[in-house]
Amino acid sequence: MRIIREPKVYLLGRQTIDPEELSRFLADHEVANWTTDTDIAGQKLCEIAGRVCYMSFAKPRPGGNKAYLGHLLEVGHGSVLEHAVFNLLITGVSRSFTHELIRHRAGFGYSQLSQRYVDESTADFVEPDCIARDPGLHAVWLRAIEKSLEAYRELVNALMNAPWQVQDKTLQRKIARQAARSVLPNATETKIFVTANARALRHFIEMRCSESAEVEIRKVAAEVLRVLQKEAPNLFGDYELHPLPDGTFEARTRHRKV
Repeated sequence: MRIIREPKVYLLGRQTIDPEELSRFLADHEVANWTTDTDIAGQKLCEIAGRVCYMSFAKPRPGGNKAYLGHLLEVGHGSVLEHAVFNLLITGVSRSFTHELIRHRAGFGYSQLSQRYVDESTADFVEPDCIARDPGLHAVWLRAIEKSLEAYRELVNALMNAPWQVQDKTLQRKIARQAARSVLPNATETKIFVTANARALRHFIEMRCSESAEVEIRKVAAEVLRVLQKEAPNLFGDYELHPLPDGTFEARTRHRKV
């Protein structure tokens, strides 16, 4: 059993653009030569989508993709940002965190580790910082975790050997684990695959990377922002991370609720 205190965010998926189809579209609309200065597909797709709205390919303003997307943020043309999509895998987080995360529905898709199919007898757990920093509280928390894990193992073992067990061993394991998981705490570590568009992610960052947000989801939101700023700076570079007294960070931008 490991005790986890920091989440991890992996960027697993990036979009691609079909240059031949883009060229065919431009040729069909008598645009001889349009280019942009970004190689990041998500940023380029947002610019293309925005330019389709006004058919502004022939005479683009100077400043490149950064200036173009910056203008979209400035005027609040947020629907264009929905065309940039990112695939993230988030680990080292608790079930408490995912209960909050999945409240974000518009623009998000989720696939989470199943406690019905995955054996949690060797599960890891996420400890809140305010408990971890106090030895006495940590001891109380650890005792509770250990007891719940012991109960889970005992229940699974008993249910796997129950006299009414079914012939299908896979189904028997599922029956045992789905029942035994009822004693596991919200602190149980989980993994969740998240697909979301840039507009939805900006909303998530503004809502959750905030001093008023719960600490664990604030940590995740800050890490998501760091990953996305590195991947697509023209879409997320307007945010600045400001330290908070508890050691976490708050994201601030002048472009709110795009």
